[in-house]
Amino acid sequence: MPAPAHTRSHPATPGSVDIRLPWWALALPALAFVSLLILILNPADAQAAGGDPAVTHLFERAQQLVSR
Repeated sequence: MPAPAHTRSHPATPGSVDIRLPWWALALPALAFVSLLILILNPADAQAAGGDPAVTHLFERAQQLVSR
């Protein structure tokens, strides 16, 4: 069975572009931005990662190699 064709309620004029975004195409980036902004503004809740010393040494070595 073929998929139903998308019909427009108004005809497009030649040379015009009709762009319609779903609601989540604007809501999700806005939600991500607000979430990251809240994390940045509240650094008191952040805790230092108790990483493996080998991983820390690897990152320090990589930083030294990049800074040369």
